[in-house]
Amino acid sequence: MAFAMLDAPRAARSLLTASAVRERAAKMLTLGLDGKLTAFTVDLDRLPAAADVVVSVIRDNYPSLAIPFHARWRHFTAAGRDLGREFLEAIADPAERGRAAYDLAIVSVLLDAGAGMGWRYRDAPTGTELSKSEGLAVASLRMIEAGTFSSDGCSPRADAARLKTITAGDIAAGFQVSDANPLVGIEGRAQLLSRLGTVVEADQAFARGGNARPGGLFDLLAASAEDGAIPATGILAAVLSHLGPIWPSRVTLGGISLGDCWHHPLMRSGDATDGLVPFHKLSQWLSYSLIEPLEWSGLTVTHVDGLTGLPEYRNGGLFVDTGVLALRDAAAAAEPNTVDGALVVEWRALTVALLDRIAPLVRDRLGLSAEAFPLARVLEGGTWSAGRRLARERRADGGSPIRVVSDGTVF
Repeated sequence: MAFAMLDAPRAARSLLTASAVRERAAKMLTLGLDGKLTAFTVDLDRLPAAADVVVSVIRDNYPSLAIPFHARWRHFTAAGRDLGREFLEAIADPAERGRAAYDLAIVSVLLDAGAGMGWRYRDAPTGTELSKSEGLAVASLRMIEAGTFSSDGCSPRADAARLKTITAGDIAAGFQVSDANPLVGIEGRAQLLSRLGTVVEADQAFARGGNARPGGLFDLLAASAEDGAIPATGILAAVLSHLGPIWPSRVTLGGISLGDCWHHPLMRSGDATDGLVPFHKLSQWLSYSLIEPLEWSGLTVTHVDGLTGLPEYRNGGLFVDTGVLALRDAAAAAEPNTVDGALVVEWRALTVALLDRIAPLVRDRLGLSAEAFPLARVLEGGTWSAGRRLARERRADGGSPIRVVSDGTVF
């Protein structure tokens, strides 16, 4: 017992990696193929047809196959304008541009949990009405531009001191929330940004560019480059190390909070991590979104496929709507499934593993190599878009095929 206790911190750190997410997801898929899961069955014979759907969406959306990485930057668009690039092009200094890009990406990703089906954002400068991820992205961009997250109330940046004081009322105002325009998880979003401010202010790594701000992570990562290159897994390691404390402390091991990590009784490991399934979805989504600002600054990001696919309801919905995954109890789809329940844990882990399975099928159909078409492009082209298209075709609200109760910090 004493040895197990001493080994717990090392075991906890082993779960704070993309490789752990991938390994445990593969184990969940094996359990599913063996018919041992409590909530789902898996039919891999349907995976080729799912790949055909993805390829069809890719060819419709990107006829030239020039697909960018799956990242938050894809969502800062309205009325044919790339608002994210417009925001950055107004900043002359390259280092400050990188910090501003990280301020925007980090804050926007943390605000990017599911909005609910009833919420809309009306963007006055472009005259557009947006919902879901695009609406959340543009709303967060407008808040940055307005100085909502800066200490002086007007500079287009995010400061730790101001983030600490963010309230649900601030989020509601910036996202145009009302009784007629409800947004899911307002309190959770505000608490997440407040914790971000607390963590950033206490960590000297974020003060390299001056005042403590999320954008200081840009300086930290740029300084870590070797021969002008940074592995994507290094970005995730920095995100989990420096920003890990912002997540609600749901599961701890050896005194270390594991963030987006959950229990499942069938996940056996034979050590202190027994029964634990990590995902780090928002941390990985953030890591994908931090790649391009580094590349824009002249650095090279390598090993992008070291990150995993994202376990959220668009990618997961693709596999449910194509029949690769089926609920043992169909009625459970309409129940208020919580993120810590076995059904959601199984669904998310199976999604990660199936994304690794579908990616080579998609590449084969497109005649592209893994090097030319990494998972980040498969997701963007891709599985996420195909999941959204199927949802719109099959459900009037275009929502998830399985109801999930979220607090604004997971999905």
